[in-house]
Amino acid sequence: MSVANLFIACNLVVLPGWLLLAVMPAWRWTRVLAAYVIPGVLAALYLAVMLSDLNVMKGSFGSIEEVGRLFQNEWLLLAGWIHYLAFDLFVGAWQVRDAQRLEVPHLLVVPCLALTFIAGPVGLLAYFIVRATVVRKMPGTEPPTSHRRRRTT
Repeated sequence: MSVANLFIACNLVVLPGWLLLAVMPAWRWTRVLAAYVIPGVLAALYLAVMLSDLNVMKGSFGSIEEVGRLFQNEWLLLAGWIHYLAFDLFVGAWQVRDAQRLEVPHLLVVPCLALTFIAGPVGLLAYFIVRATVVRKMPGTEPPTSHRRRRTT
């Protein structure tokens, strides 16, 4: 498969996850697909692309120039894009789970999801603002909630 076709395929693979997060956030399979299956598939593909190009890799992460050299290779550029797709979807799934746990209205989360899909960190920042406005507590200071039953022996 060409790098261009794989790029298109990866973009299409994440769409169901994002749609489920926006439209069916409480459905059990939304969490499974958006937080685990789709990011997991992308992570495996990322690993495969990275490993397949290790011998021709020019550049490193030591400077902006070296990173630029890495991304001159279209397969490594694709790997970088897959990295964004996987992590942004995982963050979107976390936003939905966190909002459900804290009872943040889903309609307030949907614009954050759109921003996370389009501009990753901007969507995360938007969610932090919505979360702080609704919950009125700093992240990490609210009491944890457990949905699992404790075993009694």
